[in-house]
This record gives sequence, structure tokens and C-alpha cells, in this order.
Amino acid sequence: MIPFHRLLIATAIAFCAGFAVWAGWSYRQSGEALMLMTGLAFAVAAVALAYYLRHLNRFLGR
Repeated sequence: MIPFHRLLIATAIAFCAGFAVWAGWSYRQSGEALMLMTGLAFAVAAVALAYYLRHLNRFLGR
């Protein structure tokens, strides 16, 4: 079960990072503050998920 969880978290990291890049690119094209905020939020989520994945054993109490 843990390897599948790791796969799901890695997929979520890839999605968040990709969406953050897309939102940043969209912000550069449009200049909308909402795109900037969305990009930053997803970048923070990607970093938080990467931290969680790196320290998963500690979160599981192992």
C-alpha cells in the first residue's frame, strides 16, 4: 500500500509543478494577478508534497 501512496504523491507533485509552470506562463501572457496567485499556490503545494514524500516514514511513525 505504501508504494502506491508514494506513486500517487509523486503524481500529485508532478501535476502541481506542471500547473504552477503553466499558471506562471499564463500570468506572463495576460498579467492577471489571479494567475500569479494560482501559480504560487501550486508551487507551494508541490514543495509541501515533496517534503511529505521525502519524510513519509516519519509521518507514518516508522
